Amino acid sequence: MKNKALLVLEDGKLFKGESLGAKGETAGEVVFNTSMTGYQEILTDPSYKGQIVTMTYPLMGNYGVNPEDFESSRIWAEGFIVREDSKIFSNWRAKESLGEFLREYGIVGIQGIDTRALTRHIRLQGAMKGVISTIDDDLDSLIEKAKTCPGVIGKDLVKEVSCKKDYWWGKEGELEVAVLDCGVKYNILRELSFNGCKVRVVPAKTSAEEILKLKPDGLLLSNGPGDPSAVPYVAKTVKALLDKLPIFGICLGHQILGIALGGKTYKLKFGHHGANHPVKDLNTGKIAITVQNHGFCLDIDSLPSEVELTHINLYDQTLEGIEHKYLPLFSVQFHPEASPGPHDVKYLFKKFVKLMQDFKRN
Repeated sequence: MKNKALLVLEDGKLFKGESLGAKGETAGEVVFNTSMTGYQEILTDPSYKGQIVTMTYPLMGNYGVNPEDFESSRIWAEGFIVREDSKIFSNWRAKESLGEFLREYGIVGIQGIDTRALTRHIRLQGAMKGVISTIDDDLDSLIEKAKTCPGVIGKDLVKEVSCKKDYWWGKEGELEVAVLDCGVKYNILRELSFNGCKVRVVPAKTSAEEILKLKPDGLLLSNGPGDPSAVPYVAKTVKALLDKLPIFGICLGHQILGIALGGKTYKLKFGHHGANHPVKDLNTGKIAITVQNHGFCLDIDSLPSEVELTHINLYDQTLEGIEHKYLPLFSVQFHPEASPGPHDVKYLFKKFVKLMQDFKRN
């Protein structure tokens, strides 16, 4: 086969395919995403740092890549796995193909494998580390590389994706929001701006004292990659701010808020990644279809009594949202900003704005 590539998992499972993107070798935790579209947004989502993404939908790349749909400044996923990369792309905004996009950022991918079999294997055995290689065809060597690569458990990946210094996303609006950047997606910043907020993004290592000096009306804890227990410095900052200003947490920010409140997290078997996850609002009984991207979860039983559960995942009954009975804070495990995905839960940004307005009046 021309342009041969191999995918090997740490348990020895082998998939033979064709190179997609850059030549070379990459390693990470292999996960699957059930979205039908949105590969550009997924690849540029900083939450995928440390992971190799498998797309379950069989055809990718048919509408190319464009400058408008980035969710950060670059690709963060360690590698990309698809059943078939479209030989042609067609969209009026498209500037390059998926393969060219991967090569531009040096991302190693593989196509032509049975992604259904790979997805089923991960569902049964759990997400595991793996290697994609176009340069090494020794199975024992690749298995050893997969076993010894760092993975995501216990590793601080936030420091690799967070901004290095403060910056403004937008300076127009009634309320000023500080965004603690653990790997924030651009569409979170867009939604805050759209809802009338001035947005100032600060590095994940910013202290509580430094945040308070900025005098924001509220704090947003962003999404981000990896293990929430590996970033205790962020939880420490959040804990010091719990009763100081309104707080809204998204994905990793939700987990960190839970830790700051006294909760614990655990690793999910294969995580939730996709744009079609049903979540029940326990206050209204309504079901929303949500965008998800996380491998860890807050333990319901570890949370103190003053924390109320607001959302539950209907696939596996895991925790999807909390709010405090007395303090102005809430968080969700899913992604209300979508991008890609449905817009069922964008109202949460309006909820955050109202929380800040009420806090400011009082």
